[in-house]
Amino acid sequence: MTTDVFPELSLAEAEREIDAHIFARTPEADHEAKLLRVTQALSLLGDPHRSLDIIHVTGTNGKTSTSRMIESLLRAHGLRTGLFTSPHLTTLRERIMIDGAPLAQDALVRLWQQVSPAIHAVDQASLQRGGPRMSFFEVLTVLGFVAYADAGVDALVLEVGIGGLRDATNVADGRVAVLTPMARDHDKYFVGGLPGVAHEKSGIIKPGATVVSALQKDEAAQIIVAAAAHRQASVFWEGAHMSVASRRVVPGGQVVTLRTAARNYVDVFVPLHGEFQAQNALIALAATEAFMGDGVPRALSLPAVARGFAGATSPGRMEVVSAEPTVIVDAAHNPHGIAALADTLRETFTFDRLIGVVAVLADKDADGILTGLAGLIDEVIITQTRSHRAADAEALAEHARQVFGADRVRVASSVPDAVQMATAIASEADGEAGVLIAGSITLVAEARRHLQETHMPVTVDAHTVVTAADAGAVPVEQAPLEDAGDAGAVPA
Repeated sequence: MTTDVFPELSLAEAEREIDAHIFARTPEADHEAKLLRVTQALSLLGDPHRSLDIIHVTGTNGKTSTSRMIESLLRAHGLRTGLFTSPHLTTLRERIMIDGAPLAQDALVRLWQQVSPAIHAVDQASLQRGGPRMSFFEVLTVLGFVAYADAGVDALVLEVGIGGLRDATNVADGRVAVLTPMARDHDKYFVGGLPGVAHEKSGIIKPGATVVSALQKDEAAQIIVAAAAHRQASVFWEGAHMSVASRRVVPGGQVVTLRTAARNYVDVFVPLHGEFQAQNALIALAATEAFMGDGVPRALSLPAVARGFAGATSPGRMEVVSAEPTVIVDAAHNPHGIAALADTLRETFTFDRLIGVVAVLADKDADGILTGLAGLIDEVIITQTRSHRAADAEALAEHARQVFGADRVRVASSVPDAVQMATAIASEADGEAGVLIAGSITLVAEARRHLQETHMPVTVDAHTVVTAADAGAVPVEQAPLEDAGDAGAVPA
């Protein structure tokens, strides 16, 4: 099948052309001007973002999983949904989801014909001022807004790319602002440590919005409170207004009881591993309540909540992608994410031996990541991805030898080679052995593609796992919810 836009190309070939054009563009450099460029492009296209009802999501860790759960919950309640997340694992169309599916190839090609003249016009104007062309993320943001308006979605779950205040997505006004846990990251972008991170991320809070926030460190919480007060936004806090009342580990995920400002949701299956995913589920549920209740938390249908969570996925986040040996991929890329990964591994899996595959991007805290993994894995294979931002494998291996000891470190020149080496070692090991692939999203993407071609996938029946596992479930109790108090209160 050929296309009207690229008459000599198939849809797949046209997608590759569009993909190549978008990702040939450089990342943002002048962060202050990108909002102007995005605004100009959208203005030329009729301001499609102004017609969208938006939940805006930011944070340091968990924002993608939380966004995906919010979208699944909204869809389970009968809404037509859009979901904008990044990065992608296989195709750029994963970043622009409509009703739970990537943007269709024919829609991508059709919409690109509509969007590209506006992108070109803004490029030319910026170049004449001595600035750059629009970055790949700016272009994707514009394309996403046009796609969601074209599809007539009832709700858009919009994940920021980086930060919030200066992010390209912040041209839109989110009726609900969601703040997942914040930690130091991207030190070249955020100035002023954790308070600087909180200042940037709280920039998505718009006048009169409803804010749903995970538990934050005091220095971040103070910034959020001030930003919300300045914009007359109400805040609902984990710990003060909502909590994970209990959770128990079951095959394929966990069963949680979530207490919100609106009601208790008892024994809900979440097909994702780890305490941090229970927290993400709580924040997603509270955000959905706030959205459905037009700023006032509204009790949701228990069957719809159960369907929404059961259908939630988080590719590349504590994901078991292969068996014999068990291979787990996780996109943890900073010490905070690695700590959550470590807790989840210890809670969920019982390996006698664990082989690690690690690659990181050059701007990440490599020593912090390696140190966090040292107590988890018995042997590590260091590699590098095809990303131009990838840290050199030999240089990273030298860091790893200092952390692990030279006898526990190997080096592979490519991700497929590293995965092959790790699975071979695990297959030959005595007892139960597994492979953990972690360190960057680009590593996870390349490893998943390789494993999909060479190994059998693992599937879990989310609809029957809860009842099947009740007898052997492991209880993990959480503290009960305190009295809620005012919506602007900060948990102690």
